[in-house]
Amino acid sequence: MPMNGHCLCKAVTYTIEVDQPLITAYDHCDDCQRQSGSTYSLVAVVPKAALTINGPTKSWAGKGSSGKDVHRIFCGECGSPIAHDPDAAPEIIAIKAGTLSTEIKKTLKPDTEIWTVGKLPFCQEHLEKPFKHMPE
Repeated sequence: MPMNGHCLCKAVTYTIEVDQPLITAYDHCDDCQRQSGSTYSLVAVVPKAALTINGPTKSWAGKGSSGKDVHRIFCGECGSPIAHDPDAAPEIIAIKAGTLSTEIKKTLKPDTEIWTVGKLPFCQEHLEKPFKHMPE
């Protein structure tokens, strides 16, 4: 069954032709903290070729730790972050898991914790084997 989701105002919808993400990660990088306005961003990493986005998106590109651009995709109407698309890993895209359909969000099982070097000191450990940066 494909995964799906939408932004806050429902102007942007998406479908992912996979049954589950490749990984579901707590992302503690500073950029994700700023984009989400929270302590981390929960992301569902999926094959980019499996994703179809419909609606008025905008994007902004900033340099990632690789030196390559990371394109942050968001709703052009309500501003909800939808995904980040790293040029350093062109085969994948990281969906902001909070935008997944409610029934799908409830079944997610985070399995990875990345960029713990940026973890805020009051955040608890989520997983036993966190990565200080990106996994190799």
